[in-house]
Amino acid sequence: MCLGVPGRIVEIYDRDGLRMARADFGGVLREVCLEYVPEAGVGDYCIIHVGFAISLVSEGEAQETLRLLQEIASLERESPPEAPATVGGPGG
Repeated sequence: MCLGVPGRIVEIYDRDGLRMARADFGGVLREVCLEYVPEAGVGDYCIIHVGFAISLVSEGEAQETLRLLQEIASLERESPPEAPATVGGPGG
């Protein structure tokens, strides 16, 4: 499964001929490449996948996605771990 996470662009700069940015993920800053979204500007929200901004999203969409991701994380913390699946066991 692939996962893109919304981040807010806080700084844009050039590095070795590539348009780069520093993006804020809820207080965690990461470097991302903006080559796929040249229209992105400081303050915009982008979906980031493996260090690349792949699309712009509205602030509302970004906040809702982040809320859902936090909800999923809290559910995972509350759930007991599943037993490992066995291959070739009884009935399999």
